[in-house]
Amino acid sequence: MNILVLTGAGISAESGIPTFRDANGLWEGHAVEEVATPQGFASNPVLVHQFYNERRRALRSAEIQPNAAHIALAEFEQKHTARSAGDFLIVTQNIDDLHFRAGSRNVLPMHGELFKVRCLYSNKIFDWKYDLSTETLHPDDPANEELRGCLRPHVVWFGEVPIGLDRIENAASNADVFIAVGTSGLVYPAAGIVQLTKPTCRKIEVNLGDTPASDAFDECRHGKAGEILPQLLAEIE
Repeated sequence: MNILVLTGAGISAESGIPTFRDANGLWEGHAVEEVATPQGFASNPVLVHQFYNERRRALRSAEIQPNAAHIALAEFEQKHTARSAGDFLIVTQNIDDLHFRAGSRNVLPMHGELFKVRCLYSNKIFDWKYDLSTETLHPDDPANEELRGCLRPHVVWFGEVPIGLDRIENAASNADVFIAVGTSGLVYPAAGIVQLTKPTCRKIEVNLGDTPASDAFDECRHGKAGEILPQLLAEIE
């Protein structure tokens, strides 16, 4: 049985990570164009670095830990893999590391990772847990002043192509079970993954309430992911 799981901001919200976007469309008080586009970074890198530095600091705090939903997925994956019961993949829209910390291994962060940075010139990716600025030296060549400040957050901004779309499409087309957890059903291409699954695929949505994508699912289970997922995965197992 091939299983594909899509997770969104709702699963991390249960760990205390606020969703970026509020009811007014602002991200932590900023217009999306200011902090989540290549154009915003080009015009004001100091502001963008400040925005993501704050997110990194918050993610490093002891209060932010994987919750029951993250742990249930990791434990299910371990058992599923040990039995050689089929493919298992988590595609996450979140840029935090909570799936990894919970023990999940087959995770595709389609919108990038907060604890990684990327060189603007070479596109090389580096692990990075601390502040970043326009004065940050290049890890590979700290003596090269021309490379000072050439790192950016390894985050997919609006207008950029999400990571791993071919792999996601392949996993969706081969999935026997597709579970979407805590995702709004508004942000594409993630919201369209359910449409890529085959007609025989069992499609389950786990959310606090209905979403614009709910009609595409066979089942919609309402409530907190940390309460619903352990039981749901036990049923599938």
